[in-house]
Amino acid sequence: MIQEEPHIKQPVADEISGPVIKVKGLFKSFGKHNEVLKGVDLTVNKGENLVMIGKSGSGKSITIKCVVGLIAADKGEIKVFGTDIPTLDSNQLNEIRLRIGFLFQNSALYDSMTVRQNLGFPLRRHSKRMSSNEVEDMIIEVLESVGLKEAIDKMPSELSGGMRKRIGLARTLILKPEIILYDEPTTGLDTITSREISELIMAIQKKNKTTSIIITHDMACAKVTGDRLVILRDGVIGAEGSYNELEKSEDEWVRSFFI
Repeated sequence: MIQEEPHIKQPVADEISGPVIKVKGLFKSFGKHNEVLKGVDLTVNKGENLVMIGKSGSGKSITIKCVVGLIAADKGEIKVFGTDIPTLDSNQLNEIRLRIGFLFQNSALYDSMTVRQNLGFPLRRHSKRMSSNEVEDMIIEVLESVGLKEAIDKMPSELSGGMRKRIGLARTLILKPEIILYDEPTTGLDTITSREISELIMAIQKKNKTTSIIITHDMACAKVTGDRLVILRDGVIGAEGSYNELEKSEDEWVRSFFI
């Protein structure tokens, strides 16, 4: 299994006091005239599904990329598992990222690999001491968890959009992440399949006790998956609360998301 390098001590999530993710005063600009984040404050508690919504270009994806160090923030405090992300070098960041799963909009599957090979790739890369039988058992386990064991030898081109999302999620789960970041998990899917993906996100949270940030424009997904919602507005968190609380807001701008 994966061995941690001696130069960084990663706290176990159970040992952390306070939020699993904490962002304070996050700023990010691209050039002089494109200020995207203007002081985002955000906390995500252990085992919580936080849904982030906002208009296109409001900075949702930029926020989570800053959280995991894929984009360097201009200013602000970012702590994940109690670790100060901006202070880490590339090796230390990669160690933190092994505990974080990403589900991208396009599922990010390798088109030249079968489902079995797509799922086995991260295990063989990061868990080099696992035997072939152990790798196979893990692949079958995650495929069963997303209801697609029968797709194990299919190519990505043979999968429907919903199946690709499920396989992408299975690959995210294969390294047993403590945090999962979902970027538009239901985009491009029909209503029934979107509901199935939303319910799968909830089942994963319940089974694995994961902490998640879910970026979505799909308010049906937000309603099903979100323990708490935040709405980005003008580079900051403009509103926060449960789905029901925000739906009943007296702020016309907030209510516009629920129409």
